[in-house]
Amino acid sequence: MLSDVGAPEVADNGLEVVDLYTDPAFTSRAPRQRDDARHMEGMRRLARTFVEDPDSILQELVDAAVDLCDAESAGISMKELAQDGTVTYHWVATAGTYARFMDAVLPATPSACGLCLERGRPQRFRVTERFFDILQVQAEVAEDGILIPWSVDDSRGTIWIISHTDSRAFDAQDAKTMELLADFAAMAVRQGTQRKLVLQQASAAAAAAMANDLAHHINNPLQGLTNLVYLAAGDPQDANVRALAGQMSEDLARLSRLVQSLLALPLGPRRSAS
Repeated sequence: MLSDVGAPEVADNGLEVVDLYTDPAFTSRAPRQRDDARHMEGMRRLARTFVEDPDSILQELVDAAVDLCDAESAGISMKELAQDGTVTYHWVATAGTYARFMDAVLPATPSACGLCLERGRPQRFRVTERFFDILQVQAEVAEDGILIPWSVDDSRGTIWIISHTDSRAFDAQDAKTMELLADFAAMAVRQGTQRKLVLQQASAAAAAAMANDLAHHINNPLQGLTNLVYLAAGDPQDANVRALAGQMSEDLARLSRLVQSLLALPLGPRRSAS
């Protein structure tokens, strides 16, 4: 492996994976015009889905990624380790052109997701037909893509977007949007894991402790959304954006109340004895 984190990983496997923020070909891209009102509406849907329908939040995340970044495909991959030590990457949510690959399981190598997690930083990537020939799969190539790593407890994965037709489709704002979505992905995975543990343990004290821990981890993406709404509410040029910011404030208030209610749950003797 190359020691320079910004150098492309180029091999005869159809993959090119480059550190996003040290790649001059990416950092020099001019920002493209985007619909701020649509961006705000997408973030509002995410906040509402987390409160009202948390089981569908991963799919809502990739749908939002396609919409907010004008991507042609998006997905969330999760690293999985079999009992025999075999590593694979499970596509737990997909949208756009690659929606048909929902639940696909990819090998550890060659893998853009694996390189992204190994480096621990956002990556830009391209995928040629050679990659799919190796996997013996028919799929559209990726002319431009962004991979963002996420992790929570023992779970690790990536969230990604792809353009199949444009080699300069995404810019720095898309990367920031994807990093915020990665926070939501980690939060959703944590929530799902803890819900399963609660059902297994059937303990009120354990459930309260897990809910308290989840509430603390919600604060990071919640703060990001709150900052976004604050800036949008002061937009002097777009009344639609200001109106959406006002509506989204109500959803954020509901999410904040959820956090506070989780934090208020009694933790029982296990916590008070520590």
